Amino acid sequence: MPDLSWRHHALIQTLLSRGPLKEEEFNSLFAVVSGKPQGTNKKEFSDYLLKINKELAFVQFELRGCRNQYDGKVYYGVVNNVADEQAKFGTKYTVPQIAFYKGIIEAIAQDTTASGCISNIDALNIRLENQSGIGSQSPSGTSTVPYAFRNFTISQKDKTIDELVQDRWLCAISDGKIGLGIRSFLDLRSWFRGNDVASCEICNEAGVKAELCQNEDCKMRIHHYCLKKKFSQRMAEKVCPSCGTEWPSGSTFEAAKEDEGEEEDQGEPSQYQAAQPSSTGMRKKRRSVKSERSDTVGEGRHETSEPVRELRRTTRSATQRR
Repeated sequence: MPDLSWRHHALIQTLLSRGPLKEEEFNSLFAVVSGKPQGTNKKEFSDYLLKINKELAFVQFELRGCRNQYDGKVYYGVVNNVADEQAKFGTKYTVPQIAFYKGIIEAIAQDTTASGCISNIDALNIRLENQSGIGSQSPSGTSTVPYAFRNFTISQKDKTIDELVQDRWLCAISDGKIGLGIRSFLDLRSWFRGNDVASCEICNEAGVKAELCQNEDCKMRIHHYCLKKKFSQRMAEKVCPSCGTEWPSGSTFEAAKEDEGEEEDQGEPSQYQAAQPSSTGMRKKRRSVKSERSDTVGEGRHETSEPVRELRRTTRSATQRR
């Protein structure tokens, strides 16, 4: 078992107590507890995380990074690799609450429009007795549902949703809709794959909240932030990578270009420092020289996503050495 210092322990304990952290928060924390200067090279960063994951592997935990599919930001957190759902939730949630949560994530993940959400009303109307594995066969051949599931009331469901949002398993979206929280994206990667949730063509992660090809016969899904990255490349064709259908140039792509302009306005922040928004006047001025900076921006804009790929490699290495 690797010999971890108090610095490693402090990093792990902070993630466990505070929950998933945004990339800039995690990098700032890493700089403080590791004693490494800001801008530490990626190999040193990866080696540090690899050492932590070797230790966590003995208790079936893992330090993992992923993107929130709603805001495109990278988060880091410690996740439980035990497949048992009760083990993931610990003792806080009851079995009916876990079944209710499972019904919500299934409804969101299996949505063919990849909207990444369901309405609060639809969530409250989920019937627990319809969940697989609930109930048993009586001697007469009829299915019996436990009392706790049959009497899980609307008010109990509503309270459970509030708790799941507070604990970041779910998130509240405008117009009374519910989406998946960052903890679900961190913990449910294998669940998404095991339940055949369509993946994004660019990053190969589950396309829970994604854009769809306009060809009804094509199953292509691309995350908004992946779409922005792909179409912002010079000379990139605005077509579906699978069937060649022209990708709609309406609100989705225009929003991607707007976001791209805002990122350029902010400049290229350091790895450990969040960018500060600039004024409207400065945004307009800097957009006027956008074409002159396109090469530089194209190369540097997505640098912050690299630690996630590095962390995945260190995780695989840790698993292979167990």
